[in-house]
Amino acid sequence: MKTLSLFALLLLLTSLAQAGARQDAKVVMDPDPEKAKLQTEWGYASAIRVGDTIYVSGVVAGVRDGETDLTLGYERAFQRIGETLKSAGASWDDVVDITTFHTDLTTQMPAIVAVKNRYIKAPFPAWTAIQVARLIPTNGITEIKVVARLAK
Repeated sequence: MKTLSLFALLLLLTSLAQAGARQDAKVVMDPDPEKAKLQTEWGYASAIRVGDTIYVSGVVAGVRDGETDLTLGYERAFQRIGETLKSAGASWDDVVDITTFHTDLTTQMPAIVAVKNRYIKAPFPAWTAIQVARLIPTNGITEIKVVARLAK
């Protein structure tokens, strides 16, 4: 009898452990049905809000055919991140951490800084910039990931 009770307790604890933070979270999917379909297939969301913290998935800034001005790709990416933040109940003012992944860190920094400074004002969030070999999609130059925290 003790073995059965211990087994039942173990099952209960296992099921409670599986009911993690994402179960109570607000999940934000891309409003574009095709992009949302890809997100479902790949198993990720545009953002997830857990309590007062919002984790935004990486958004890739890319250049379009014929573009030479990198700020155009960054502007599109920052606009998309802003829309995702808004859908999660936040704004750029709530961003506490930025991580960027660059295919050419040295040449891309002036353009991303110019665009970032239009969206981010003091007090500034933490920011880590990392050099990578490549991104998906192949026209991607930088992936931008942010974390926001809502004021209490």
